[in-house]
Amino acid sequence: MTDNSPLQVLTVPTAPYPDQRPGTSGLRKKVYVFQSRRNYLHNFIQSIFSSIDLRDRQGSTMVVGGDGRFFNPAAIEVIVQMAAANGVGRMIIGHHGILSTPAISCLIRKYKAIGGIVPTASHNPGGPDGDFGIKFNTANGGPAKEAVTSKIFQISRTIEEFAICPGLRVDLTTLGKQMFDLENKFKPFTVEIVDSVESYANLLRNIFDFAALKELLSGKNHIKIRIDAMHGVAGPYVRRIMCEELGCPVNSAINCVPLEDFGGQHPDPNPMYATDLVDSMKDGQYDFGAAFDGDGDRNMILGKRGFFVTPSDSVAVIADNIFCIPYFQHTGVRGFARSMPTSAALDRVAKATKIELYETPTGWKFFGNLMDAGMLSLCGEESFGTGGDHIREKDGLWAVLAWLSILATRKQSVEDILKDHWLKYGRNYFTRYDYENVDIDAACEMMEDLEIMISDKSFVKQRFAVEDKIYQVEKADNFEYTDPVDSTISRNQGLRIIFSDGSRIIYRLSGTGSDGATVRIYIDSYEKEQIFEDTQVMLAPLATIALKISQLHHRTGRSGPSLIT
Repeated sequence: MTDNSPLQVLTVPTAPYPDQRPGTSGLRKKVYVFQSRRNYLHNFIQSIFSSIDLRDRQGSTMVVGGDGRFFNPAAIEVIVQMAAANGVGRMIIGHHGILSTPAISCLIRKYKAIGGIVPTASHNPGGPDGDFGIKFNTANGGPAKEAVTSKIFQISRTIEEFAICPGLRVDLTTLGKQMFDLENKFKPFTVEIVDSVESYANLLRNIFDFAALKELLSGKNHIKIRIDAMHGVAGPYVRRIMCEELGCPVNSAINCVPLEDFGGQHPDPNPMYATDLVDSMKDGQYDFGAAFDGDGDRNMILGKRGFFVTPSDSVAVIADNIFCIPYFQHTGVRGFARSMPTSAALDRVAKATKIELYETPTGWKFFGNLMDAGMLSLCGEESFGTGGDHIREKDGLWAVLAWLSILATRKQSVEDILKDHWLKYGRNYFTRYDYENVDIDAACEMMEDLEIMISDKSFVKQRFAVEDKIYQVEKADNFEYTDPVDSTISRNQGLRIIFSDGSRIIYRLSGTGSDGATVRIYIDSYEKEQIFEDTQVMLAPLATIALKISQLHHRTGRSGPSLIT
């Protein structure tokens, strides 16, 4: 058999796994699950392909690229071999198999692909003992909707075989096209290895005023910034766009080499995990700091001396200064949105500017639907995600350039911009308590009992007193969302207790971890007068009430949260 004979396409029998239900961001498990369970990856990939109508698949284009974590190259090889066997005509793959999640969204839209398969577990730890995941994005460039992910899950529970082209070997290190002849296929299968950064950088050039940003970062009165890519996928994008193009000094960008275990760190841009950045900001030599997560879609913004901007405030400030970004001067502003647990700071800007505000469940796919319908321009989540309608994913680098555009226009510090914002609108104090790896049965029971309690008619109007503060319940429910675009209803999206002063306590069971349950408590409290106080001090009374109502410590056996943001 010579090298140029067509490659064989095999159908391999397999047995289903019961646990391949994708969460809000795809299927996430420990690496060893993908490595040690026979055909675990193959089954899930086949379920993705089988969820797409054969006519749509035949000869189509798909995009693949991941965050560079451990097991990424092996997974990409399987994805490509299976794509070829399942009738896909062309694969667009990032150089070395690396693409940020925002860049994937950009490429799907640019090449009019039917979707993208993303090997990532986002901000979860990497390495052989870490997490791995597979996420599927659809033709709009955004995460698959509920109907698609449940179809994938249903297929995965009954799968009997998968198609693969095991002899197909792709060289991820060389840019350009590679062609493969497959048996019983008239057209060759094409793989195109593309520059990971270029198309996405071009998109940003058309959104922001790069000349003004370059002046801000490297002109004669330039500010000093510090950017931490946390050894995730954002590194190459930071180097090319911020350093090479916008003139930011190379030594300002740290941890920019993607590592398969993220340097042993947790690639999650919050004050607890982005310690390199937080520590380097403390002495005041930098005016602006930012960190990104593993796959480059999340961001954290810091001002001088580590002044922390909550993601809820971040999206509100961008909204209030949205015309500092040239893109929105051209497109206008169609709407604002936030996930339900995110603080109501954005609502106040929407009200003042008479722009429609949407409150959605957690998950970027809900924003994507509104954007596709032309109803939404800017959105954000408290979990460090911010983005515009240029793509259908949250976008860390976009958020940083949005902030820098505001700094360039207003010529003020991050802290002054925020304090002006609070003086103008009042301040939403916000915090989130995470209780990770809680026993799933204990967590579910607690949530069920809590729901029964808050649903009782007698719960409304109840008063809770802590020290000198009295909070009266005005409304309590299990949040459900009716999509204004297609009228689909999403139920059980989080338990809400809303008090008469507008303060809120929210309880959610989260689905992006790889083991155990995570219980999250969100506390949001609005203050018109006392706007320069410490967040945890201001929210202590509500935190006490939240724990008392839920009996969380008693029910989960925990004495305190694993993470406070």
